[in-house]
Amino acid sequence: MPTPAFLSLDGLDGTGKSTQCRMLVEWLAGQKIPVTACVDPGGTPLGQKLREILLHDKGHVATAAEALLFMASRAQLVAEVIRPALDRGEVVVSDRYLLANVVYQGHAGGLEPSELWQIGALATGGLEPDLTLVFDLPLELAAARRGRDADRMESRDEDYHRAVKRGFVFEAGRRPDRFKLIDAEPDAEAVQKAVRREVARLLKDRGWTIDAA
Repeated sequence: MPTPAFLSLDGLDGTGKSTQCRMLVEWLAGQKIPVTACVDPGGTPLGQKLREILLHDKGHVATAAEALLFMASRAQLVAEVIRPALDRGEVVVSDRYLLANVVYQGHAGGLEPSELWQIGALATGGLEPDLTLVFDLPLELAAARRGRDADRMESRDEDYHRAVKRGFVFEAGRRPDRFKLIDAEPDAEAVQKAVRREVARLLKDRGWTIDAA
Protein backbone atom coordinates (compact mmCIF):
# COMPACT_ATOMS: atom_id res chain seq x y z
CA MET A 1 0.00 0.00 0.00
CA PRO A 2 1.29 3.51 -0.79
CA THR A 3 2.12 5.73 2.17
CA PRO A 4 -0.06 8.84 2.70
CA ALA A 5 1.57 12.22 2.19
CA PHE A 6 1.00 15.76 3.42
CA LEU A 7 1.88 18.63 1.08
CA SER A 8 1.63 22.37 1.69
CA LEU A 9 2.03 25.28 -0.72
CA ASP A 10 3.04 28.70 0.56
CA GLY A 11 4.52 32.06 -0.40
CA LEU A 12 3.65 35.73 -0.74
CA ASP A 13 0.09 36.61 -1.70
CA GLY A 14 -0.01 37.05 -5.46
CA THR A 15 2.47 34.27 -6.25
CA GLY A 16 -0.31 32.03 -7.55
CA LYS A 17 -0.16 29.43 -4.78
CA SER A 18 -3.95 28.98 -4.60
CA THR A 19 -4.11 28.45 -8.36
CA GLN A 20 -1.23 25.99 -8.10
CA CYS A 21 -3.03 24.15 -5.27
CA ARG A 22 -6.11 23.75 -7.45
CA MET A 23 -4.09 22.58 -10.45
CA LEU A 24 -2.11 20.12 -8.32
CA VAL A 25 -5.26 18.64 -6.76
CA GLU A 26 -6.85 18.24 -10.20
CA TRP A 27 -3.71 16.51 -11.50
CA LEU A 28 -3.52 14.14 -8.53
CA ALA A 29 -7.21 13.27 -8.89
CA GLY A 30 -6.58 12.60 -12.58
CA GLN A 31 -3.86 10.17 -11.51
CA LYS A 32 -6.53 8.32 -9.46
CA ILE A 33 -4.79 9.33 -6.23
CA PRO A 34 -7.19 9.98 -3.32
CA VAL A 35 -6.60 13.61 -2.41
CA THR A 36 -8.00 16.07 0.14
CA ALA A 37 -7.55 19.81 -0.33
CA CYS A 38 -7.77 22.36 2.48
CA VAL A 39 -6.96 25.98 3.23
CA ASP A 40 -5.18 27.40 6.30
CA PRO A 41 -6.61 29.44 7.97
CA GLY A 42 -10.08 28.02 7.39
CA GLY A 43 -11.17 24.62 6.20
CA THR A 44 -13.59 23.98 9.10
CA PRO A 45 -16.62 25.88 10.47
CA LEU A 46 -14.50 27.21 13.35
CA GLY A 47 -11.60 27.94 11.01
CA GLN A 48 -13.84 29.96 8.66
CA LYS A 49 -14.92 32.21 11.55
CA LEU A 50 -11.29 32.73 12.58
CA ARG A 51 -10.28 33.34 8.95
CA GLU A 52 -12.88 36.11 8.69
CA ILE A 53 -11.44 37.80 11.79
CA LEU A 54 -7.83 37.39 10.65
CA LEU A 55 -8.28 38.63 7.10
CA HIS A 56 -11.16 41.10 7.29
CA ASP A 57 -11.64 42.43 10.83
CA LYS A 58 -11.24 46.22 10.87
CA GLY A 59 -10.03 46.48 14.46
CA HIS A 60 -6.51 46.19 15.80
CA VAL A 61 -5.32 42.63 16.48
CA ALA A 62 -2.10 42.31 18.49
CA THR A 63 0.57 40.26 16.73
CA ALA A 64 0.61 37.58 19.43
CA ALA A 65 -3.20 37.31 19.31
CA GLU A 66 -3.03 37.11 15.52
CA ALA A 67 -0.49 34.28 15.71
CA LEU A 68 -2.59 32.35 18.22
CA LEU A 69 -5.77 32.73 16.16
CA PHE A 70 -3.93 31.20 13.21
CA MET A 71 -2.74 28.40 15.49
CA ALA A 72 -6.28 27.75 16.74
CA SER A 73 -7.63 27.51 13.20
CA ARG A 74 -4.81 25.13 12.28
CA ALA A 75 -5.33 22.95 15.33
CA GLN A 76 -8.97 22.45 14.33
CA LEU A 77 -8.02 21.84 10.69
CA VAL A 78 -5.54 19.13 11.68
CA ALA A 79 -8.03 17.42 14.01
CA GLU A 80 -11.04 17.65 11.71
CA VAL A 81 -9.60 17.37 8.19
CA ILE A 82 -5.89 16.62 7.79
CA ARG A 83 -5.28 13.75 10.22
CA PRO A 84 -8.47 11.90 9.24
CA ALA A 85 -7.50 12.14 5.55
CA LEU A 86 -3.98 10.87 6.27
CA ASP A 87 -5.46 8.05 8.37
CA ARG A 88 -7.54 7.09 5.31
CA GLY A 89 -4.31 6.81 3.33
CA GLU A 90 -4.85 9.94 1.23
CA VAL A 91 -2.61 12.72 -0.03
CA VAL A 92 -3.42 16.08 1.60
CA VAL A 93 -2.73 19.40 -0.15
CA SER A 94 -2.95 22.47 2.10
CA ASP A 95 -3.01 26.08 0.89
CA ARG A 96 -0.62 27.43 3.59
CA TYR A 97 0.35 25.85 6.90
CA LEU A 98 2.57 26.61 9.91
CA LEU A 99 5.40 28.12 7.84
CA ALA A 100 3.16 31.10 7.03
CA ASN A 101 2.70 31.79 10.77
CA VAL A 102 6.44 31.67 11.34
CA VAL A 103 7.11 34.07 8.47
CA TYR A 104 4.24 36.57 8.78
CA GLN A 105 4.09 36.91 12.56
CA GLY A 106 7.71 35.93 13.20
CA HIS A 107 10.14 37.19 10.57
CA ALA A 108 7.89 40.11 9.56
CA GLY A 109 5.84 40.65 12.72
CA GLY A 110 8.59 40.61 15.32
CA LEU A 111 7.75 37.44 17.24
CA GLU A 112 10.47 34.84 17.76
CA PRO A 113 10.30 32.31 14.90
CA SER A 114 11.64 29.45 17.02
CA GLU A 115 8.85 29.99 19.56
CA LEU A 116 6.24 29.96 16.81
CA TRP A 117 7.60 26.65 15.57
CA GLN A 118 7.24 25.29 19.12
CA ILE A 119 3.69 26.61 19.57
CA GLY A 120 2.85 25.24 16.14
CA ALA A 121 4.08 21.80 17.15
CA LEU A 122 1.74 21.91 20.14
CA ALA A 123 -1.22 23.10 18.04
CA THR A 124 -0.75 20.41 15.39
CA GLY A 125 0.41 17.54 17.57
CA GLY A 126 3.75 17.74 15.79
CA LEU A 127 2.27 17.17 12.32
CA GLU A 128 4.54 18.62 9.63
CA PRO A 129 4.09 18.53 5.87
CA ASP A 130 6.31 15.99 4.14
CA LEU A 131 6.96 18.64 1.49
CA THR A 132 6.34 22.40 1.43
CA LEU A 133 6.60 24.23 -1.88
CA VAL A 134 7.41 27.93 -1.40
CA PHE A 135 6.55 30.16 -4.35
CA ASP A 136 9.03 32.98 -4.82
CA LEU A 137 8.27 36.14 -6.80
CA PRO A 138 9.46 39.79 -6.75
CA LEU A 139 7.20 41.95 -4.58
CA GLU A 140 6.13 44.20 -7.44
CA LEU A 141 4.99 41.25 -9.55
CA ALA A 142 3.19 39.61 -6.64
CA ALA A 143 1.24 42.82 -5.94
CA ALA A 144 0.38 43.26 -9.62
CA ARG A 145 -0.83 39.67 -9.97
CA ARG A 146 -3.04 39.71 -6.88
CA GLY A 147 -5.92 41.05 -8.94
CA ARG A 148 -8.29 41.91 -6.07
CA ASP A 149 -8.65 44.27 -3.13
CA ALA A 150 -6.05 43.68 -0.42
CA ASP A 151 -7.17 41.94 2.76
CA ARG A 152 -5.97 42.96 6.24
CA MET A 153 -2.65 41.12 5.89
CA GLU A 154 -2.01 42.12 2.28
CA SER A 155 -2.60 45.82 2.96
CA ARG A 156 0.48 46.14 5.18
CA ASP A 157 3.38 48.24 3.96
CA GLU A 158 6.16 47.25 1.60
CA ASP A 159 8.74 46.82 4.36
CA TYR A 160 6.50 44.23 5.99
CA HIS A 161 6.10 42.27 2.76
CA ARG A 162 9.81 42.52 2.04
CA ALA A 163 10.44 40.93 5.45
CA VAL A 164 7.87 38.23 4.59
CA LYS A 165 9.71 37.42 1.38
CA ARG A 166 13.07 37.26 3.18
CA GLY A 167 11.53 35.03 5.83
CA PHE A 168 10.25 32.53 3.29
CA VAL A 169 13.61 32.33 1.57
CA PHE A 170 15.44 31.98 4.90
CA GLU A 171 13.22 29.19 6.19
CA ALA A 172 13.32 27.34 2.87
CA GLY A 173 17.11 27.45 2.96
CA ARG A 174 17.17 26.21 6.54
CA ARG A 175 15.15 23.06 5.80
CA PRO A 176 16.01 22.03 2.20
CA ASP A 177 14.94 18.46 2.95
CA ARG A 178 11.32 19.59 3.43
CA PHE A 179 11.06 23.05 1.83
CA LYS A 180 11.56 23.65 -1.90
CA LEU A 181 11.65 27.12 -3.46
CA ILE A 182 9.67 27.36 -6.71
CA ASP A 183 10.23 30.23 -9.15
CA ALA A 184 6.72 31.65 -9.59
CA GLU A 185 7.62 34.13 -12.33
CA PRO A 186 6.83 31.94 -15.39
CA ASP A 187 3.24 31.29 -16.51
CA ALA A 188 0.98 29.04 -14.42
CA GLU A 189 1.47 25.96 -16.60
CA ALA A 190 5.26 26.18 -16.38
CA VAL A 191 5.13 26.64 -12.61
CA GLN A 192 2.76 23.68 -12.34
CA LYS A 193 5.27 21.48 -14.17
CA ALA A 194 7.89 22.36 -11.55
CA VAL A 195 5.35 21.61 -8.79
CA ARG A 196 4.50 18.24 -10.30
CA ARG A 197 8.15 17.26 -10.60
CA GLU A 198 8.72 17.81 -6.88
CA VAL A 199 5.47 16.13 -5.86
CA ALA A 200 5.98 13.16 -8.18
CA ARG A 201 9.43 12.56 -6.72
CA LEU A 202 8.01 12.39 -3.19
CA LEU A 203 4.99 10.27 -4.06
CA LYS A 204 6.95 7.75 -6.09
CA ASP A 205 9.23 7.27 -3.09
CA ARG A 206 6.06 6.52 -1.08
CA GLY A 207 4.83 3.87 -3.46
CA TRP A 208 2.31 5.84 -5.54
CA THR A 209 2.03 5.20 -9.27
CA ILE A 210 2.56 8.50 -11.08
CA ASP A 211 2.54 9.14 -14.83
CA ALA A 212 5.17 11.55 -16.21
CA ALA A 213 4.74 14.89 -14.46
